[in-house]
Amino acid sequence: MSQHLAIVGATGVVGREFLEFFDQRKFPADRLTLLASKRSAGAKLPVGDREILVEEVTAERLTGVDIAVFSAGAAVSREFAPGVAKSGGVVVDNSSAFRMDNDTPLVIPEINTADIATHDGIIANPNCTTIMLLMAVAPIHRAFPVKRIVVSTYQAASGAGIAAMEELKQQSRDVLDGKEIHPSAFPHPIAFNLFAHDSPIADNGYNGEENKVVAETRKILHEPEMPVAVTCIRVPVLRAHSESINLEFHAPVTPDQIREIIQSAPGLRLVDDREHSHFPMPIEADGIDDVLVGRIRQDISRPNGRGIELFVSGDQLRKGAALNAIQIAEHLLRASTRA
Repeated sequence: MSQHLAIVGATGVVGREFLEFFDQRKFPADRLTLLASKRSAGAKLPVGDREILVEEVTAERLTGVDIAVFSAGAAVSREFAPGVAKSGGVVVDNSSAFRMDNDTPLVIPEINTADIATHDGIIANPNCTTIMLLMAVAPIHRAFPVKRIVVSTYQAASGAGIAAMEELKQQSRDVLDGKEIHPSAFPHPIAFNLFAHDSPIADNGYNGEENKVVAETRKILHEPEMPVAVTCIRVPVLRAHSESINLEFHAPVTPDQIREIIQSAPGLRLVDDREHSHFPMPIEADGIDDVLVGRIRQDISRPNGRGIELFVSGDQLRKGAALNAIQIAEHLLRASTRA
């Protein structure tokens, strides 16, 4: 069965990761269409040993597409994704446009693959921070039900796009050279600094990123009342997010039990070497597909044994965005082949 795949937002930082995975994983599509804004149209992008022309995204160019992977922002997704779904294609959307729609599954394939079957033409990719959190927490929660999650994030510049990554590089040079800093992609200096995630503060005092993590965690776990407290921070790291996670359980759990779960869960890599103080680091998560999990220890503030601390690092552009979407698309192709 021939398959036509379109990537919308192909010239962006996540779009380029899609193209790497398309080649690396030998994605079984017979036709690949690359789409972007009018400004980016006309560029040629390498895919394996060939180059493909980038075209302007329009409803006409999306006609006849079997699967469209979107990573061009919520506005573009809202404008074009419904048309793809209406014409019989399936959209895997990396924006926030449809994540909390009741009829749109929000999917991390290692966690809730079954939800894919409930789609009505659109499947949402979760926020990168939510993916990193739940890759570690979901398999634990299946074995030992979690009562409460508290997480603090250390989010890389890549989450804000190519311009933010370049700003971190340039500001680092400028600070070391004693030059004045003029933030543009971020509201504050990012080099040698950290600050609260640059999303609007809601009435509850939490910013948009923090509220996303709460809502998406509950939806993916099918736990609408799960207590989740989040603090999201930007840090001067190029492209791998890290998170400090505190879990409270309904019953006592030991660090060794958690390590066993992490070692057997797909998409995770245990990095928990106490002797050499070697735990997950963004510099080691950069460029790999697995989420690194470690620093697993008992929460000493809970003498009843019902608390665990852990730390994770994961590449925000790979498992946090492009890889997760490609895995969903691969599942769709496998399902269509079986049908």
